[in-house]
Amino acid sequence: MRRSVVSAVVAVAVLLTAAGCAGQERRPSRVAAPVALPEVEGSDEARQPDPSPTTAEPEETPSSRPSPTAKAKPKPKPKPKPSRSAGPRAVPRPPTETKLPPPPPVPSPSGCKPSYQGKKATRGQVKAALTDAAQRTYWPTSAPQIRIPLALVKATAWQESGWQSHIVACDGGIGLMQVMPDTAVWMNQRFEQSYDVDDHRDNAYLGGTYLAWLTKYLGDMYFDGDYRLDAALCTADLDSCLLNAVIAAYNYGHAAVAREGRPLVVPNPGYVRNVRALMTGCVCLDY
Repeated sequence: MRRSVVSAVVAVAVLLTAAGCAGQERRPSRVAAPVALPEVEGSDEARQPDPSPTTAEPEETPSSRPSPTAKAKPKPKPKPKPSRSAGPRAVPRPPTETKLPPPPPVPSPSGCKPSYQGKKATRGQVKAALTDAAQRTYWPTSAPQIRIPLALVKATAWQESGWQSHIVACDGGIGLMQVMPDTAVWMNQRFEQSYDVDDHRDNAYLGGTYLAWLTKYLGDMYFDGDYRLDAALCTADLDSCLLNAVIAAYNYGHAAVAREGRPLVVPNPGYVRNVRALMTGCVCLDY
């Protein structure tokens, strides 16, 4: 009897085991979706990242991920603009110079073509001569602060000659700065120099010397010794600043711009505007 019961129990167990194995084989082969578990504070498992490679990590934006090595570049400090002068005096001071340059020449007849003499200087030679002329101190004792801007020297030479060192105009103007022979003689005497007007370097120095003389002469009469040749000091009125007055006088002579007891005038606005435009837009500035 006992053997019969044991045999029956064993048979039932075998049948249950076989039924369980058959159930596993019939289950679909797929992985169930992971279940999100609530994070438990203080649990090591809750702080571990999901090892599944299919889980996408959130992208970091530039604002949420600052670079530890990136440093904010300091903004460049703007250059202080020169304080605008009050403009020229309505009644000028008496001129301080007694040795005055000769009057400008009579305009040449229309249709006259310039001539050429000597060897033409190269562009590099002209640039070096004009740069040297702008760097000189023409009044080392009475007005050492006078400086002729390089852009003004280059633009004047371009307006006068197109940087042609060997050109001679119909009215007698010579070289880069179109210096008149009589004016060259006067400047050599006034500044005790011996510049050769036909040499391209000396011609540049003569032109720079004349610009410096006009700066001091007009600056003393109309601007109370303020010798700044700065375009930022000018307004829309051409007679508002020393820069325009010097440009005008270089072309028309000092007597056409400055008159004792009378206001400053600019009799040649077209020439002044041309030179002023060349000071910022001339191709020669890049040479």
